[in-house]
Amino acid sequence: MFCYQCEQADRSGPIPGCSLIRGTCGKDETTSALQDLLIYQLKGVADYAAHARSVGAGDDEAAGFLAFAMFTTLTNVNFSQTRFVEFIRQADQYKTRLKESYEEAALKSGSKPEVLSGPAEFTPAATTEGLEEQAASLGILAGIDEVGPDVIGLRALNLYGLKGICAYIHHAEVMGYTDSGIYKDLEDALVYLGTDPSDIEDLLEHALGLGRTNLAVLDMLNRANSGSFGTPSPTTVRTTPVKGHAVLISGHDFPGLKALLEQTEGTGINVYTHGEMLPAHGYPELRKYPHLVGNYGGAWQDQQTDFANFPGPIIMTSNCMIEPRQAYKHHIYTNGPVGWPGVRHIADHDFSEVIRAALALPGYVSTEEAKEIPVGFGHDAVLQLSDEVLDAVHSGRLKRIFVMGGCDGASPGRNYFRDYAEAVPDEALILTMGCAKYRFNDLNFGELNLSGNVDVPRLLDVGQCNDSYSAVRIAMALADALGCEVNDLPLTMVLSWFEQKAVAVLLTLLALGIRNINLGPTLPAFLTPAAIDIVVERFGLHLIGDDPLSDLNNAMAGAAS
Repeated sequence: MFCYQCEQADRSGPIPGCSLIRGTCGKDETTSALQDLLIYQLKGVADYAAHARSVGAGDDEAAGFLAFAMFTTLTNVNFSQTRFVEFIRQADQYKTRLKESYEEAALKSGSKPEVLSGPAEFTPAATTEGLEEQAASLGILAGIDEVGPDVIGLRALNLYGLKGICAYIHHAEVMGYTDSGIYKDLEDALVYLGTDPSDIEDLLEHALGLGRTNLAVLDMLNRANSGSFGTPSPTTVRTTPVKGHAVLISGHDFPGLKALLEQTEGTGINVYTHGEMLPAHGYPELRKYPHLVGNYGGAWQDQQTDFANFPGPIIMTSNCMIEPRQAYKHHIYTNGPVGWPGVRHIADHDFSEVIRAALALPGYVSTEEAKEIPVGFGHDAVLQLSDEVLDAVHSGRLKRIFVMGGCDGASPGRNYFRDYAEAVPDEALILTMGCAKYRFNDLNFGELNLSGNVDVPRLLDVGQCNDSYSAVRIAMALADALGCEVNDLPLTMVLSWFEQKAVAVLLTLLALGIRNINLGPTLPAFLTPAAIDIVVERFGLHLIGDDPLSDLNNAMAGAAS
């Protein structure tokens, strides 16, 4: 196997990446091969989908499958060989359907259908062993001897950014929000990658195009969340247990949480969020359920300890799954794109089996003293204070705004973000999103007086990783009000990256022209030193250093200049 799509990639070899029989994430070589083959197969599906769309036979259902199938290949999402074989078979069925639709529509329009080649003509083998053999020449490093590692790395930048976009597309789709224009961009991007592009400038421009597509996707997802569950508003969330039976739900699937709350209403079961589900408490249509009692645990990489200590069943709804320990393997469930061999998978949102398990398990035997953290500071909530924020900037009460978010992880160096946040001066605000907030959201940052009697928490939880859209909206509104460019704002971005959603968000920020982003703790293994030099020079990226205080002082010096 070979995989270097996430920050966990082994960096000990001549080419950084996991290349043994098992990746750092727990993915085995067969699963890795099947994922590679699925991506290749999806390029062929997209080729017929794009051709069909060009003659008026667009198939949004098939495009939705493309997004979902791509999502399953993200880091720490799905580890089930059986399901990947199923996805490859499904992809072949969609390709046949799209081929027929394209040829029929082309003939009706008076044009001769093209005979497509490459991934479009690929036929998967009949056995898993045969699929593995086919995948051997189709991995991420295919063609490296011809085009070199710089090009391969920039192809990967496009592919991994697209994977992140597909995850966000699927999150919106499960709430009924779709967009044919976005589906077209997805199909075109896969077709582009299927041509094995090798021009570095073209690859960089295409990556920025993906960033613009992701901005449209994040806007759609924001509308989906608010349209389904109301506009987020500030509230506090309990982080200590309440006596009673308990269910824990992790991931990003708010509709899944809503279904769980509906199905557990009146059962005596308390529901706890975990990880990226924490922002759910900011949505009025979710927090109105009194048995949504709080948030449990830390970031995803702590789940093996956290889940082993949770006295009820656990539901994993999207990415961030780690190999379950025996202590809880018998009462963890997967849903949506997630999968692990031997773990029960729930189709749709029927949680009846989970409810039975919750009632059979002890739950919490006592209620602990309440501890709370604030959430719900989306762009609507923050922009309601825009006049006060501007007044505080002009008066000097607010020296700087720090955007600190992204994906957390277990790699060395991530204490940097806690040390940095602790040292942020009292006259600054921190906006945070994504699971990186767990590095410091247990700290008491106090409040900042903006204007008159208006005090706000110095740590403002904007939401999930996809809510980087909110941070962008806030920054653009402030820049407009101050009559300056975003890059001239008293704003510092300190972002941690881990997997492919983070790549998609970064491409969006770069596409918007935002410069001087501080990124770390390491840069992606798939970008060669030469490719990193190009990206750093062109977009002004900064790799965070070993000394958070020095980096913070440099940021504040910029505020004073």
